[in-house]
Amino acid sequence: MRCPYCHGLDTRVIDTSADRSPDEIRRRRVCQNCGERFTTYERPRTSLPLIVKDASGRMEGRREPFDAEKLRHGIRVACAKRPISDSAIDRLVSDIEARLRASGASEVSSRAVGEMVIDGLRDLDEIAYIRYAIVFLGLEDLVAVRDEIDRLLHDQQPPISGHISGAAN
Repeated sequence: MRCPYCHGLDTRVIDTSADRSPDEIRRRRVCQNCGERFTTYERPRTSLPLIVKDASGRMEGRREPFDAEKLRHGIRVACAKRPISDSAIDRLVSDIEARLRASGASEVSSRAVGEMVIDGLRDLDEIAYIRYAIVFLGLEDLVAVRDEIDRLLHDQQPPISGHISGAAN
């Protein structure tokens, strides 16, 4: 592990714990060159499927490794200036990663990943959901955006109990 202060490669672990999550190990280290202490977090690297770009155009069919930081960035853009914590965004990214791992697939379409994001944002924040939906669903005009907002509002309304339709006697 390279020291973040002097960039030396001679570091030693002085403490290890699994306090953040069961998948992550926290290690306190000390640099043997400069004596500075720092913390690292380690996660086991497991295989994730390749993401197959399915957008029309020159990227169609291209395969690239899953990139959690790229996904996190896209979600952060949708959540900009919304009351959404970084930890909530990290949980959404981790959930998507876990679902991709659990799928056992060697390849997953970018569309499927986008649908996972849009489902997560729908539960997280309606405004972030609409921002992401505008790009992901290709909503090209205000009527399409309004239709999506109407659909979102309709899904949120509880059914009216005791309402009887039909003519009054």
